[in-house]
Amino acid sequence: MPEFDTSHVKNIVLLGHAGSGKTTLAECMLFEAGVITRRGSIAEQNTTGDYHELEKERGNTIFSKLMHVKWRGYKINILDTPGYDDFVGEVISALRVADTGVMVLNAVMGVEVGTDIIWQYTEQFKTPMIFMVNKLDSDNADYEKTVREAKAHFGNKVTVIQYPRQTGAGFHEIIDVLTMTMYKFGKDGGKPEKHPIPDDEKARADELHKELVEAVAGNDESLMEKYFEKGELSEDELKAGLKKAMIQHDLFPLFCASAERNMGSGRLMGFIDNVCPSANEMPPQKTKSGALLQCDASGPACLFIYKTVSEPHVGELSFFKVYSGVVKAGMELENASTGITEKINQLFLVEGNKRISTHELVAGDIGATLKLKNTHTNNTLHAKGKNLELFPIEFPPPNVSVAIEPLKKGEEEKLSQALHHLREEDPTMIIEVSPELRQTLLHCQGDMHLTVAKWKIENNYKVDVKFTRPRIPYRETIRKAANASYRHKKQSGGAGQFGEVHLRIEPWYEGMPEPADLTVRSREEYDLDWGGKLVFYNCIVGGAIDTRFMPSILKGIMEKMQNGPLTGSYARDIRVCVYDGKMHPVDSNDISFKIAGLQAFRQAFQLADPQILEPVYKLEVLCPDDLTGSVMGDLQSRRAIVEGIDTDGHFQKVMAKVPLAEMDGYSSSLRSISQGRAKFRMTFYGYEPVPFEIQKKLIEEHAKQAKEEYA
Repeated sequence: MPEFDTSHVKNIVLLGHAGSGKTTLAECMLFEAGVITRRGSIAEQNTTGDYHELEKERGNTIFSKLMHVKWRGYKINILDTPGYDDFVGEVISALRVADTGVMVLNAVMGVEVGTDIIWQYTEQFKTPMIFMVNKLDSDNADYEKTVREAKAHFGNKVTVIQYPRQTGAGFHEIIDVLTMTMYKFGKDGGKPEKHPIPDDEKARADELHKELVEAVAGNDESLMEKYFEKGELSEDELKAGLKKAMIQHDLFPLFCASAERNMGSGRLMGFIDNVCPSANEMPPQKTKSGALLQCDASGPACLFIYKTVSEPHVGELSFFKVYSGVVKAGMELENASTGITEKINQLFLVEGNKRISTHELVAGDIGATLKLKNTHTNNTLHAKGKNLELFPIEFPPPNVSVAIEPLKKGEEEKLSQALHHLREEDPTMIIEVSPELRQTLLHCQGDMHLTVAKWKIENNYKVDVKFTRPRIPYRETIRKAANASYRHKKQSGGAGQFGEVHLRIEPWYEGMPEPADLTVRSREEYDLDWGGKLVFYNCIVGGAIDTRFMPSILKGIMEKMQNGPLTGSYARDIRVCVYDGKMHPVDSNDISFKIAGLQAFRQAFQLADPQILEPVYKLEVLCPDDLTGSVMGDLQSRRAIVEGIDTDGHFQKVMAKVPLAEMDGYSSSLRSISQGRAKFRMTFYGYEPVPFEIQKKLIEEHAKQAKEEYA
């Protein structure tokens, strides 16, 4: 029998902007529950959560961690997450399997940009949420401002449960308006003394208690009736109402703490086991087939892989949540995506970097297993014969790209394997081998994300690499019509080669009228793989060129469009009309007309006012009001067109269109400008003409490069 049944397992995820104190709070929870005998600290690099060498070096969480405590008859699984947006994939995957989120707010900084960004995902998952105002012992702590900002950002659903009697160095008393008790801590924190609420705080506590009761009653008709009848709700009724409102995402209780001084974590854990929902109290999971999967230990075994970690000398460690049934060591389960059977050889409970072997895990619990051969993040494993596939986690697109290559020749295969493993571990990292740019591209969330990827490749896979700026995928097109002809004639003994092609090229646009001065015999329209179109007309009359040679002419044109005349970039949005030419009864063949078509197209292109197009992205920057000017100034130096500024809570959202060529290093630049207080997202908008001077420079650079290659 499992030690805890489903209703006694609680899964929480610690969320918050970098530096808000999540890892320190987790350390307090482990200490209070007796899991560890001494609290570690970030400064001393000895916390249970931030055990990775890179985290110790940088002083912040990079990877989500799984830990657990046993507290008053309950098991609380704790998922600690990074605070930087670069590692948002770690946050989203942890949120996917948590049943309650604890949003940690820094009382000095209030609601920060990272908090807002993470909140969007909690709304997406409809995760029940708790707010924890931390660092109330700091000299510049401002509890009132932090609560005001929380309500402004997340609405009046933010409901005060606790407030500090004092802040700053003297912080040691918390007034709880749910239990109507004052908790008084000793200088070393830990378990507090319980005291009646002092007379000078009674009026405020009563007012906040009344607000709490009304908020809870307002979300439950039966409690509202009791409140009208009695004028009060009991503590048990309040707890039941809070649980229901949290599940419905209608109330977000707010607590106080100083994680650094171990004040407030015990009360939080008490609330988690008493009030926060267990997995079987949450709405059932919806499967891809449309069925509902209840979190029930008596149901069919079903688990979801939310994270994969590649451990040197051990293999892949798969983290999962059991959504139904009981999973036992030795059990065989079917992968819903592939139909392949996987054997669960070992099961583990996880405590940071420690694995504790166990025989079974019950529905609602979170654990890990080793060496699943054909199962990856986002896969569902279920009992054989059951059609149970849960929806995958949707990860955000990347913001930053670099070209990557090994420093030593001959290590390309090793690098490829390393990149494959990185992608397995981190789905927010995209690997692209670009034939167009002739580069391997690494797409990540930000510069810190890239730094971590480089560290892993060099330290875990022993491949020294360098990052370079990716080439820009320019496009070429034309702005006016032009005619050209080319005769290909070659005689070298035996059968010769002969083909002559006359053609017209024009800029293509949707709804373009048919050519009025030519006789159209056939029309072919091609959606190009790289975007845009080629529309190809056969306008030959009188048999000047046999129809059988038209595919060869088209092939030559298409070949040149894949290696544009200006910079070697792809060409797009062109209409070609082949209207005349000559052939030879003996020497004309496919290769002759392919070459003639290619050269005629190249000449016409140069005469048709050619234009280089560059990729342009829509950019949204979320920043504090005092940084708006600096952000806009930096964007304008990058040829950005600022389209507007919106207010987003207490932040400003700057919206702009920016050429991709100007975005190199933007992640670092923005972090430097804002001291990490601003975030950005970019999405592809389209292709737009480059300025004349830049076009001239690009053509010259391409010509110089081509000359060097053929020298």
